[in-house]
Amino acid sequence: MGNKLIIGSRGSRLSLAYANIVKEKILSIKDNQTEKVEIKIIKTTGDMFPKKKMSEIGGKNLFCKKIEDQLLKKNIDIAVHSLKDMETNENKKLLIGSYIKRNDPRDALIQISKKKFSKLNNCVIGTSSRRRELQFNLMNKNIYFKNIRGNVDSRVKKVLDGSYDGAILALAGLKILKLDKHVTEIFSKRKIIPAAGQGVIAAQCRKNDNKIKAILQKINHHNTEICSKAEKGLLKSIGGDCHTALGALAVVKKKKLIIEAELFSDDGTKCYRIKKSGKINNPSSLGFNTGKKLLELIGKQFKKKL
Repeated sequence: MGNKLIIGSRGSRLSLAYANIVKEKILSIKDNQTEKVEIKIIKTTGDMFPKKKMSEIGGKNLFCKKIEDQLLKKNIDIAVHSLKDMETNENKKLLIGSYIKRNDPRDALIQISKKKFSKLNNCVIGTSSRRRELQFNLMNKNIYFKNIRGNVDSRVKKVLDGSYDGAILALAGLKILKLDKHVTEIFSKRKIIPAAGQGVIAAQCRKNDNKIKAILQKINHHNTEICSKAEKGLLKSIGGDCHTALGALAVVKKKKLIIEAELFSDDGTKCYRIKKSGKINNPSSLGFNTGKKLLELIGKQFKKKL
């Protein structure tokens, strides 16, 4: 498409913020030959059914597939996603060309009474994540969890107008949208292991598009790529779906890769946690093997879905 690039994105304020982050990084490349970067809004299945549970309308890939379809049809050059929304098994004709430096991956609480989560009683807390529901239930069993859908802005509004007593959201999105002023509590990564890929923006392109691959490689954050591949390897090993209550987080420390994960049994009554470390040169393998060990721990209490 000449010296103009087209980025495909969902139309929510957060998705467009992600797309603009990628756009600005591309335009800031030294000796950049790209004269213009345009953002094209693509409505996804998840956007079309904002009130339904994700499991009812197609599961994990419902925010990505229609954007990927436009990428495959060459109507866009780059697709921008939240990494945690992407399928574990990527389309063979596509690849992630750039992992943008990870934002804060922690979970956060927005709560109208501003009490600590552990002190809440008989409150209705919004979340669309089974992982969060089970993790936070271990911290406080006097809470009622209710499905909450919609973009980040609307979820915050539902708490502020009293539709929910509180909501648990990813801190990264709240910070990017400058809504973190409403946060009443941030949960440590040791206490609440976030979703795999949480806080990572992924820029996807066609595997055979060498020009775009070269551009995206220039804005890639190496450590984020390593950690993301480890987390994805673990997801592949577990073989879960959108019902799977799984947290996974990898970090690079002193040239070592450390991955920690937590998996709940299918009935949600048992929780198993594992922590492994290894070399950074084969993150996918470390993640996959960690997942295998986790499955051995949980045994028949978890059934692989994929």
